[in-house]
Amino acid sequence: MITTTQVQKKGNQFPNEIVDFKQERDRLYFTTKNGVILELTVLRDSVIRFRYATEYVFEPDFSYAISDDVSLGFNSLEVEDGKLEYLITTSKLRIYINKGNLKVKITDLEGTIINEDETGFHWEENFDYGGNIVKMSKVTQSAESYYGMGDKASHTNLKGKRANNWVTDQYAFGKDQEPLYKAIPFYVGLHNDLAYGIFFDNSFSTYFDFAHERRNVTSFWADGGEMNYYFFFGPKMSQVVEAYTNLTGVPELPPLWALGFHQSKWSYFPEKKVKQIANTFRKLKIPCDAIYLDIDYMDGFRCFTWDNRRFPDPKRMVKELEEIGFKTITMIDPGIKIDRDYWVYQEAMENDYFCKRADGPHFKGKVWPGECKFPDFTNPAVREWWADLYKEMIADVGVHGVWNDMNEPAIMDVPSKTANLDVRHDYDGHRCSHRKAHNVYGMQMVRATFEGLKKYTFPKRPFVLTRAAYSGTQRYCATWTGDNVATWEHLWIANVQAQRMCMSGYSFIGSDIGGFAEQPNGELFARWIQLGIFHPFCRVHSSGDHGDQEPWSFGKEITDIVRKFIELRYELLPYIYTMFYKYVNDGLPMLKSLVFYDQEDSQTHFRTDEFIFGDQILVCPVQEPNAQGRRMYIPRGKWYNYWTDEVVEGGDEKWVAAGIDKIPIFVKEGAIVPKYPVQQYVGEKELTELKLDVYYKDGTENSMVYEDQHEGYDYKKGRFSLRKFRLRGKPKELIVQQFKDGSYITPYNKLRLQFHGLPFTIKKIELDNEKVDLKSVKLNGNNNIEISKDFTELHLFGA
Repeated sequence: MITTTQVQKKGNQFPNEIVDFKQERDRLYFTTKNGVILELTVLRDSVIRFRYATEYVFEPDFSYAISDDVSLGFNSLEVEDGKLEYLITTSKLRIYINKGNLKVKITDLEGTIINEDETGFHWEENFDYGGNIVKMSKVTQSAESYYGMGDKASHTNLKGKRANNWVTDQYAFGKDQEPLYKAIPFYVGLHNDLAYGIFFDNSFSTYFDFAHERRNVTSFWADGGEMNYYFFFGPKMSQVVEAYTNLTGVPELPPLWALGFHQSKWSYFPEKKVKQIANTFRKLKIPCDAIYLDIDYMDGFRCFTWDNRRFPDPKRMVKELEEIGFKTITMIDPGIKIDRDYWVYQEAMENDYFCKRADGPHFKGKVWPGECKFPDFTNPAVREWWADLYKEMIADVGVHGVWNDMNEPAIMDVPSKTANLDVRHDYDGHRCSHRKAHNVYGMQMVRATFEGLKKYTFPKRPFVLTRAAYSGTQRYCATWTGDNVATWEHLWIANVQAQRMCMSGYSFIGSDIGGFAEQPNGELFARWIQLGIFHPFCRVHSSGDHGDQEPWSFGKEITDIVRKFIELRYELLPYIYTMFYKYVNDGLPMLKSLVFYDQEDSQTHFRTDEFIFGDQILVCPVQEPNAQGRRMYIPRGKWYNYWTDEVVEGGDEKWVAAGIDKIPIFVKEGAIVPKYPVQQYVGEKELTELKLDVYYKDGTENSMVYEDQHEGYDYKKGRFSLRKFRLRGKPKELIVQQFKDGSYITPYNKLRLQFHGLPFTIKKIELDNEKVDLKSVKLNGNNNIEISKDFTELHLFGA
C-alpha cells in the first residue's frame, strides 16, 4: 500500500489562488490559476458534493454507485465573497473556500468545525498509466473516531487504521487483513458529539489512512480517476447513514423466506444427498427455508448447465424440495468455459461480449472449469443478455434464487488473483481499463442477475446473493463476508464485519456460519449459530473439506441448542421483516453498533461485541471457549434480560451468565416485540394469531410491526399492514394504543399480548374505552391476554 508520506514526496501538485468563480443554481465553480476547478454541488442542506478537475477538464460525470431515487433539494443557499475566502451557507452548514489554496473548512451554524482540509486536494501525475493519483488530506479533530468502510476485518473504530478498497478473493483471510471482498469507500467521523460522513466515489483502488501515519491527519487517495467525494452532516450518525443510504440506494423488500435459515456446503450432490439433507431437517424439526447447490451441480462447471448424472431431472427435484418447504438456490460464476460446443460460450463469442486485452485478444483466466473468458458486465448489452440466460433455470426449472460467487473476478494461479489491469471495459459507454472497472465488475454482474431474476420470478420477488460489491450493490442483492475460517477469532470478525456493513448502507449481510475453511467443534458452531440468527442473512456454509457442518453434525446437545436458536429466529421473523421495512423506507441499519445507538455515551465509541438488533433488542455473542457468561456493556436505559425478565440499568459493564445454551439478549423496556409461531419453513402454517411480547415501562415507548403477503409487489400498491404501537406505563396502569395503516388484511384476527415486568396485578381491562370481562380476553394469570387485532386502545388497571 502507498503510504501518506510516500504520496507527499513524489512531486505532488497543489491548487493555488482562485482566479474565477461562477454559480449555476446548486453548483458552484471555483477555478485556480494553475487549472484546478472545484465543483461544489449542494444536494441537500446537509449533503455537499466536492469534485475536482485538473488542467481545467472534468472527466465524464458517471457513477454506478448513485441511486436513481436519491432525494434532492435544499432550503437555502447563500454565497458571500469575502476578502480571504468564499462562504457558502445552507440551513445546516457553513462552507469556507480559501481563496489562496482552495482548502475547504466546514462548520455548523454555530461555528463548530465539523471537517477541514489539512493539505486538502493534491495530485500527482501517474507516468505508468496516465492520469492522476488523486489525494485528499483532512485534519483529525480532537478525540475523533471513524466507522464504516464495509467488510473490514478490524475493530469497529478505525482510528489508527489503514484500509484499501480493491475487491479481492481473500480465502481464509485474517484479522486486519487488507484488502477484502468489497469496496465501500464510505466512513463516518465522530467528534464533539457531531457526526459526519464522507463517500469517496472512485472505483479505482482507493486507500484510507485514519490518523495512522500522522496522528493529526486523515487522508484518502486513489490510483486514478477524480477526487470526487460527498460530505454528509448529521449531527447524529443515523442522519449520516440515512443520507448515504439514500444516495446509494436500498433493496426491495425480499421474500420472507429469504430471511429464514439457509443451509449450504461445497457441495451437496448428487440429488440423493440433497434430498437426504432436506429430509433430515424435517425429521429433526429444525426449521430451514433454503438449500444451496454449489458448482458441482453443473456439467463440468459450465454455468447454466446441469450434470445429468448427478441431477437427472432438476425440475422434478426442485418441485419435490419445494413441496416440503425448501427453496433451491444455485451458484453462477462469471467465468465461461472456453468450449466451442457450449452454447453460452458460443453466444458470447458471436456477440463479442467477452472482455478483451488492450491489444485486442480476449482476456483468459483459469477458474473452476479451466480456461475461461469473462463477459464485460459493464456493457449494457451484455447485462441484458446475461439476464436472459436465467430464463431456463428460473422460469422452466423453477430455481428460486441465485448466488454469484468468484465475481471479483477471482482468477486462479496468478499473483494478482484477478484480471490483468490492461483488460478493457465498456463502463456504460465510458471505456476504461480494469484499473477502473475492477471494483464494480462483480456489482454489474449481480445487477444483471437481479434484473434476470426479477423478470423470470415475477410476480414473486427475486433473491440474489453476491460475494463482491461496490457502494450501491445493496440495491440488487444480499451479501456475505466471504471465505472465513472456523476459529473463535473469526467469530469475532463476523460480528464486527456485519455491524460495519450495516453502518455502510448494506444491511442484508451475513457470514458463513461455523466458518468456511477448517472445521468447528460443536461449541464454536453453537456459539456461531447464536450470533448468526441475529444477522439479516442467516446461512451455514462450509468448504466440506474437514467434515459435515449441518445442525446435527455435533451430537444431540449441540443439535438441541442449534434448533432452539433457529426456532427463535423463526419466532422473530415479523420483527426482522419490520427491521427490513425500516431499512428500505428510512435507510436505518438493521444492526446498530452501540456507538450508532448512543453516540453521546463515550463508552460506546470503542465497543465491538454488543449490537442492537433492529431498534429494541440488545445482543452480545459469546466469543471464547468454555465460557459460562461474559462481561458486556449495557447501553444507557433499562433493559429486560430476555431469558429471566430481570430488569437491569444500563450505562456500565455487567457480568451476564450465558452457559452453552444461551447468549446475552436484552429487550429495551417499553418494547412490543412481534412473534410468529415456530414454523419449519415460511408459509408452513396458517397464522391464527400474532403474539406481542409487551415489556412494561414507566413512561412511553413506540414500536411497530410491518406485514404484507411476504411475496410479490402488492405492497407497493398499498396492500400492506403497518401497526404502530404506543405504550404508556404508570405504576398502576398500562395503556397500549394502536395506529394502523395499509389495506392488507392479515390472515389472523387475534393478537396475544404477553406482558413482562408488570408491577401490578391486572384488576380491570378497558378495550376501546369499554370495560371487558377478564374471562373474555382469556387472562392467564398476569401474563397474557387475547384481543382483537383491530383494537385502538387497550387500558390495563392494577390494584
